[in-house]
Amino acid sequence: MKPGLSLRISQHLALTPQLQQSIRLLQLSTLELSQEVNQMLDDNPFLELSDEVPAREEFGLDSSDTPVPQSEREAELAPASAIQEYVSVPDTPSSDDSATPLSADDGQSWEGDGSQEMAADDGEWGGDAKAHGNNLGTEDDVDAGELARTQETLQDHLHAQALATRLSDADRLALRFLIESLNDDGYLEDPLEELAAALSPADDEEMEQLQHHFRVALSTLKGFDPVGVGASDLGECLRLQLRAMQRAGGHDAAHQELLAVAVRICSHPMDLLARRDVRRLSQVCSASDTSIKEAIALIARLEPKPGRRFVNVERNIVIPDVLVVQVGKGAQVKFRAQINPQVMPKLRVHDIYANALRQHRGNGSDASNYAALQQRLQEARWFIKNIQQRFDTILRVSSAIVERQKNFFLHGVLAMRPLVLREIADELGLHESTISRVTTAKYMATPLGTFELKYFFGSSLGTETGGNASSTAVRALIKQFIDAESAKKPLSDNQLSEMLKEQGITCARRTVAKYREGLRIAPANLRRAL
Repeated sequence: MKPGLSLRISQHLALTPQLQQSIRLLQLSTLELSQEVNQMLDDNPFLELSDEVPAREEFGLDSSDTPVPQSEREAELAPASAIQEYVSVPDTPSSDDSATPLSADDGQSWEGDGSQEMAADDGEWGGDAKAHGNNLGTEDDVDAGELARTQETLQDHLHAQALATRLSDADRLALRFLIESLNDDGYLEDPLEELAAALSPADDEEMEQLQHHFRVALSTLKGFDPVGVGASDLGECLRLQLRAMQRAGGHDAAHQELLAVAVRICSHPMDLLARRDVRRLSQVCSASDTSIKEAIALIARLEPKPGRRFVNVERNIVIPDVLVVQVGKGAQVKFRAQINPQVMPKLRVHDIYANALRQHRGNGSDASNYAALQQRLQEARWFIKNIQQRFDTILRVSSAIVERQKNFFLHGVLAMRPLVLREIADELGLHESTISRVTTAKYMATPLGTFELKYFFGSSLGTETGGNASSTAVRALIKQFIDAESAKKPLSDNQLSEMLKEQGITCARRTVAKYREGLRIAPANLRRAL
């Protein structure tokens, strides 16, 4: 092969660390952003919290209204793998004196695009302030209020009852094993034979002994509170609760007979009960239709998941990113979107550290350390800029949504108009992927409640007048129809489709069924009152 030289012209997309960080911050939720800010405060000594909002820079909202260059639009289409290559921040240095200083090679370059001087005056970020304090508390410092809010688990509740039982040591150990084998709903899904085999008994005799201890323990467990715990399936769980009601007494003969019918119903396959097949149940249970209906109503009041109240459900408190306020009254009423000041972090560059670094020029052996610290300073500036750009973009998108969905704020969800991401993207000069990142896990507090920004987007359905109706409004209309229906004659999907046509909305039966299932509303045969 003969060597040679040639010229080639090509184009490729390069994501700078600044752009990668901007895209990454834009798609974070409020909680994730707070964690990111706290991590950056711990890692970067040039960054600190401020009690005052820093002065808006040239990259603020006024500048953000300018059209986006084509190169940045293409960069927004970068795959997630490229975003994951975002600059890695070293862990917080420990108090070990032997820790090595920062070098100029650590991390990626944050020198920027030349739009900002490396030694710019940092006085614009605020005056003297205390440095970001470290968490001096130890892991042993536990809030007493937090301990008081700790929820008791199902296993703890059952173990406490097991202490009051009179069992042999082997039966007590078997009971403890069964309690730990329960699932979150309080069911014992695995058969006793499999549980005994899992302990690897030496011979058949030992296997029989283990199964005997498990049977004794299971009988004891089924008598614990909550009633129904230890059952293998739903039918047994309901039967345990019904038999407990029978043993409790205090009921007349008619009620005892009703409990007996309910026990017989739960002894048959649950699909009959799920379908509320009164005719079939009356045949297999040898009871009248009236008794079957009353027994089904009684069963509906039982608890199908005994361990439900012990499940530690994570309660997520939604903090809105945007607040919608009403301006004016009457015909002049308007709605304005504004950023929630509680979610916007107030950051600035540490003035003392920045000035000290600017006055001390590293020479010789200190040149590498000086370059690394200068890079951290530039990183802090870019982080503040990207945080501000994130909220400016959220505000621009939210303002466009509020302007287009004004009828929603005036008349409710039935007045929601169709809206897709492309409309907002074309109006603001952004890409659809950017609008998708902005509207994901971001919430807006309105006079009608708090909604995710994606809630205001919906596909369109044709109307007889040639207009369009939002799918969100159609869902609300379907729910309104079902809420007003007769309990004895619930509306079918075909009837709902016809009712929508009477309103001028063309919606097929399958589409109605999809919307109804999305609203978690049961079909007509399950909504019918017995």
